[in-house]
Amino acid sequence: MEELLREAVKKEKTPRLLLHACCAPCSSYVLEYLSDYFEITALFYNPNMESMEEYQKRAKELLRFIDENTFQNPVSARITSYVPDDYTSQIKGLEDCPEGGSRCFRCYRLRMEYTAKLAKKEQFDFFTTTLTISPLKNAQKINEIGKMLEEQYQIPYLYSDFKKKNGYQRSIQLSRDYHLYRQNYCGCVFSKRKS
Repeated sequence: MEELLREAVKKEKTPRLLLHACCAPCSSYVLEYLSDYFEITALFYNPNMESMEEYQKRAKELLRFIDENTFQNPVSARITSYVPDDYTSQIKGLEDCPEGGSRCFRCYRLRMEYTAKLAKKEQFDFFTTTLTISPLKNAQKINEIGKMLEEQYQIPYLYSDFKKKNGYQRSIQLSRDYHLYRQNYCGCVFSKRKS
């Protein structure tokens, strides 16, 4: 990723990145870091959320964080409709899987595939996700999914592990600085039960 970012700076035109954003706290550091290199659209598509109330609360916080910041390059947000059936149909039969396993991998893919399709359709230069910032998420698996989607949709995926280089710690600090709503579960009903 570092090499790609160095190349992005050399280009005459700032590349456009479609960033799947799961919430404001996870997006905070990622937006701060990547906005030096890309014009970013943060895409809030998270049908895994356990309720409309939670969906709206997280979307609102993402919009507030973007609105209250100054970035090197333009950052905007796009909030999709809440469609929980997208999630429940994807994880059917995996309801009893342990947290961090097959059910989560399907959820990652669902959200990343939506992002890849939209990035291709709207001719973004890259797509990626904020999911790798969490120490509870499998960055290797997320990047494997990204690679498959890159090949399937012919749109470059920005490989990442945003928790490295103190990225996760910086996201915690930014969450404090901006008084962001910081939830203690990923969003789905299964993670809420576990928390």
